[in-house]
Amino acid sequence: MMEKKRGFAVVHRFSEANLTLPKRSTAHSAGYDFSAAEDFLLPTIWRMNFVRLFRLIRNEHTLVNRDYEQAEEVLKPYLVPTGIKAYMEDDEFLMLANRSSNPLKRGLVLPNGVGVIDADYYNNPSNEGEIFFQLVNFGVRDVVIHKGDHIGQGIFMPYLLADGDDGTGDRRQGGFGSSDR
Repeated sequence: MMEKKRGFAVVHRFSEANLTLPKRSTAHSAGYDFSAAEDFLLPTIWRMNFVRLFRLIRNEHTLVNRDYEQAEEVLKPYLVPTGIKAYMEDDEFLMLANRSSNPLKRGLVLPNGVGVIDADYYNNPSNEGEIFFQLVNFGVRDVVIHKGDHIGQGIFMPYLLADGDDGTGDRRQGGFGSSDR
């Protein structure tokens, strides 16, 4: 029997949701298309508190912490769930990228440019390795992402170690963003 090297599975919390595993749309596509696991409202950043901050700056008002905090409440990425986890070889990662049509047609961008899903993210104890896409809506209207809408793509990639790196380190304990220090 051949050992599985890389692929996708549905996380337990969406096991009854009838999700489709990511797949490539054409024979020569590098990326596997990810879809939203559920309906999701992605609000526009152009909300009152964010626009209010611009007005204060333009009118040369002194800004206080609460002004920044109110703007930050709306100017933030949202985590859109996919209900999917990815397994791969230890020397690989899954690069998450935006769909080329998202910024142009829907005003949606990945604020981190690309996402990196490490091999040890799979089945982590915090969230079972569920993959989320961070999205920001720069459009002027809220966007409703419907279950099954394509929201991004994942590309399996190998990586190399630097000289002197033996590949040992701490074992992942958490989920999304857990390796940030």
